[in-house]
Amino acid sequence: MTDDLTMDDKTRQRREATIHAAAYALLAQHGYGGTSMLRIARAAHASNETLYRWYGDKDGLFTAMARENAADTRRLLENALECHDDPWEALAAVAPTFLRMILGDRAILLNRAAAADPTGALGAAISAGGREEIRPLICRLMERLCTGSHHDPNQVTGWFLGVLLGDLQVRRIIHDQPALSEQEIVLRCNGTLATLRRLATEACASSGP
Repeated sequence: MTDDLTMDDKTRQRREATIHAAAYALLAQHGYGGTSMLRIARAAHASNETLYRWYGDKDGLFTAMARENAADTRRLLENALECHDDPWEALAAVAPTFLRMILGDRAILLNRAAAADPTGALGAAISAGGREEIRPLICRLMERLCTGSHHDPNQVTGWFLGVLLGDLQVRRIIHDQPALSEQEIVLRCNGTLATLRRLATEACASSGP
């Protein structure tokens, strides 16, 4: 086994992917309480010491998993903010990636397990690795979208997330909603942006000169 202190970045990424996959599989079988670091290490053919060295503890591992699951959305948002892209175009690019992530099998598995975790530890890990990083970035993008208007970026962020997600994630978690097709994702994102533009226009009109 390669020493985790000397392995190169690509090797570590592959090892982390194996560890994460093992953790997801065990989470589906045993829930958060029954998924120990030792079980994950054995399933991933890694040492327990490596897991604790890399992640600190089980909460740290699942925070890292939630963060990795949100990586594409975070990367798109960070690039848009850094490159000063048109906010509407950036939002159109971010929306489908975000929707695929938040309704994807891994996010749904994490949230189902969090709902059944009486300690609240998994829910906190998901928030730390996902929501607490993604929402502020969306809000910063909305600040650009709201430039020159009286809109509150936090309120516009709430509009965007509310219209885009609705109750879809909750329904996926309780097995009442199948995964969306690519066509359904595109249609929902297009409808969300059209609704957001209308809400923004109506808010401007109601605020007056």
